[in-house]
Amino acid sequence: MSVTVKLPTQLRDAAAGNAAVSVEGTTVGEALEALFAEHGELRERLFQDGELRRFVNVFVAGEDVRYLDGLETAVPAGGELTILPAVAGG
Repeated sequence: MSVTVKLPTQLRDAAAGNAAVSVEGTTVGEALEALFAEHGELRERLFQDGELRRFVNVFVAGEDVRYLDGLETAVPAGGELTILPAVAGG
């Protein structure tokens, strides 16, 4: 099933300038693997040791997947994943 992955500005250079990429997958992990198959550079920018990097947040329907089922979180048909880097400030 098709899923739209929305990318923040700082990752678009690794995805041929795309703000969103359509991929196939039924879980967050499957969708990300499909994204990496098209845009391999994103893997090293989003993952470390097979896990999402600490400062990378992935949302499905506005919910952070870390508080759901992580990479096993189901994505509905036609759903959207949004990748956002954590923002620090003071």
